[in-house]
Amino acid sequence: MAARGQITSPLAIKGALIDETYQVFAAWDFARSKTENLKRARESNTMGAGSAHWANNVSWALSRRFDPAGCDKPLVELAKAGCDRERWKPLLLYHLTRNDVLVRDFLIHWLFPQFRAGAYRLRADDVIAYLKGLRRMSGLAGSGTWSDNTQQRVSSGLLRLATDFGLLKGSQIRAFASYHLPEDSFLYLLHAMMGRESNARRVIDAEDWRLFLMEAEDVERELLRLHQFRRIEYDVAGSLAQIKLPAASAADFARELH
Repeated sequence: MAARGQITSPLAIKGALIDETYQVFAAWDFARSKTENLKRARESNTMGAGSAHWANNVSWALSRRFDPAGCDKPLVELAKAGCDRERWKPLLLYHLTRNDVLVRDFLIHWLFPQFRAGAYRLRADDVIAYLKGLRRMSGLAGSGTWSDNTQQRVSSGLLRLATDFGLLKGSQIRAFASYHLPEDSFLYLLHAMMGRESNARRVIDAEDWRLFLMEAEDVERELLRLHQFRRIEYDVAGSLAQIKLPAASAADFARELH
């Protein structure tokens, strides 16, 4: 799934909002609209905001990033069920990048190549060249010309977001962390990708795995391990591959994680 569309600086600057999103979704009422739920979250300060201004910022970001009544419903259901946050965080990143195209493009087309090239130290200034060439490199539509200050804030925000999700470590100077995708998180993502693309080989090669610093070889190794422990069925013969999953959909698998 190639994410192409409008890029905006405020979402990147707002950051990951992991705790705030979890808390708002944990109190979500599916009988109410998204607008009503977010209004209630602001009024009751479900997200634990330190000010009304920040509560409004969080509400705006969640409204732009997620569709709780639609494709993001399993993510909300898991938060409501008290899903362990370390398993939930990768799912949040996957769902978040469906609509936050700048974050997706940054992780897949800048951070992952840096990881593969063995980059050791990453600074906000390193990201600015990527931002300047963003339209040329990825075909994304921009939201206007960004000032030098905005570019610096976006660069810092993107690196901070990757750090919040455990891909990086450090503060002013970042380095790649020893990241491992939890088993149940991997299985959820596998269900989600197979639901979108029934061809197992294309799923293994999907660029979505780059969000988690994984190459096709890493995915295949995990599939073989899960097959060995009988959590899935994985058969491969040359370029042909077949995957049989324990649940009919990502939503059904999410309910098993409750």
